[in-house]
Amino acid sequence: TILEMKSNEARELSLQELDNKLRETGQKLVDLRLRKQAGQVENSSLLNDLRRDLARLNTIRVEKLHAELS
Repeated sequence: TILEMKSNEARELSLQELDNKLRETGQKLVDLRLRKQAGQVENSSLLNDLRRDLARLNTIRVEKLHAELS
């Protein structure tokens, strides 16, 4: 996740790499939600962290797309 990566480092990724990170983070979020439903998640703050990571990555992706269009 982007937890190990600062926003500045994420901004240096290419669009393809960002898309891969988004897909990977989204899958981790789905897996964590399923585990939480099954009662297997002790640290539920990870859900919030992953949601924020997704939002951060999406924001950076949109910024890059707008920059390319300009």
